Amino acid sequence: MRQNLIGNTGVRVTEASFGCASIGNLYRPATDAQVDEVLQCAWDAGIRYFDTAPHYGRGLSEMRLGRFLTRYPRDEYVISTKVGRVLSPGSAMVEADGFVDPLPNAVRYDYSGDGIEASLEHSFGLLNTNYADIVYVHDIGEYTHGQDNSAHMEAFLESGYERLVRLKEQGKIRAFGLGVNENQICLDVMDHGPIDVILLAGRLTLLDRSAEQELTAKCRALGTSLVLGGVFNSGILATGPVEGATYDYVPASPEVIEQVKNLQTRAEVLGLQLATAALHFAKRHELAASVLLGTASARSLQRNLTALDGPTPDEFDSHFRRGF
Repeated sequence: MRQNLIGNTGVRVTEASFGCASIGNLYRPATDAQVDEVLQCAWDAGIRYFDTAPHYGRGLSEMRLGRFLTRYPRDEYVISTKVGRVLSPGSAMVEADGFVDPLPNAVRYDYSGDGIEASLEHSFGLLNTNYADIVYVHDIGEYTHGQDNSAHMEAFLESGYERLVRLKEQGKIRAFGLGVNENQICLDVMDHGPIDVILLAGRLTLLDRSAEQELTAKCRALGTSLVLGGVFNSGILATGPVEGATYDYVPASPEVIEQVKNLQTRAEVLGLQLATAALHFAKRHELAASVLLGTASARSLQRNLTALDGPTPDEFDSHFRRGF
C-alpha cells in the first residue's frame, strides 16, 4: 500500500489507516475474536497505520491493539494515540461516553504538560511500546468543551505544547498534532506554534468542506499534513439520505438531506456509489496523508478498502471539487 510522509518528519503512513474506536466497543460490544479478525484483515490488506486513544473504551482499544501488534516487529507499523484525557483506576461500568463495557477506569481532562506525559505513559503500557509515532491532542476545542475550553487551552499553551516538543526531541514521540472535529481550534494552535499533522474528523468531506475556508491553506503554507477521519460524516455518506440518517452524530436536518440527495445523484452520474465517492474525495485530497477507516467488522473494512482501491473516472475531481 502506498505510504505518505507526515509533515516534515520521517514518519510515513499508509494511505488507508485503521481507526480503533470500534474495537473499544463504540456503541456495541465486539468480541476478542471479532477484534482479532478485523485487525488481521487490516494488516493483510497492507494497512500499517493504526490510530487509537485512551478515550476508546477507557483503554480497551489500546489494550486490544497492543496485544495484536505484539505479533509484528515494532518498526513495521505506525501507532498514533491521543492525549488530553488521563485514566486512573476506577469501578466497573456498563457504558461510558458511548463505549460499552469499557475498562474500569476513571477519566479526567488534563491538557497540561504533566497530564500529557501521564496519559502517554499509561498508553505505552497498554500498547506494549516505549514510543508513539504520532500523538494527537484529543478533542481540545469548543466542540467538546464549550465554555470550559478556555481553561484547557490555557493549560495546553502554557505547558502542554512545549512538553510535546520536548518529548519529540527525546524520541518518545516522532510527530504530534491535533485530533479534533473543528477547524478553528487548529488555526488557534497553529498561531501558537507549528504542528506536524491534524487528524481532522468530518470537516473535509464530500459533504462538509469547511476546512477549505482557511485551514487547508494554512496547512499547505506550514507543511502540516492531514489525516482524514469521519469521511462519512457519522453515517449519512455511507447510508445515503435515508430515514434516520445521521450527520455529526445527530439526525440529519432536511437541508443536509437535500445536499446528500444531490451528491448521490452526482455520484451516480459517474457510475459510483455515494460511499465510494466519499472515500475517494478524501483519498485524492492533496493534503491527505491517510484516510481513516473505523469498524469492528472485517467484512465492512474489506468493503471500504475495495471501494477505496477501485478506479474513478477522469472527471471525478472537476465533478466534485466545484460547489454543490
